Amino acid sequence: MDLSGAAWRTSTYSGGNGGQCVEVAAIPVRQDEPARAGCAVRDSKDPGGTALVLGRRPWQRFTAEVKAGTFG
Repeated sequence: MDLSGAAWRTSTYSGGNGGQCVEVAAIPVRQDEPARAGCAVRDSKDPGGTALVLGRRPWQRFTAEVKAGTFG
């Protein structure tokens, strides 16, 4: 998946942690590929590295689990 045009953003909660941040970018719904909607996540220190891409529903489940404190 080509993410070269993605609008990456860092959480406002990421400040003051010594650079240990992740960035996220929304993957918009395309008329010809509606299943591709979702989110991409990458290491802010390695923007050219690998990005984890999740579909809309897996991203919603993941963020719900993070908010619930499932991962400690």
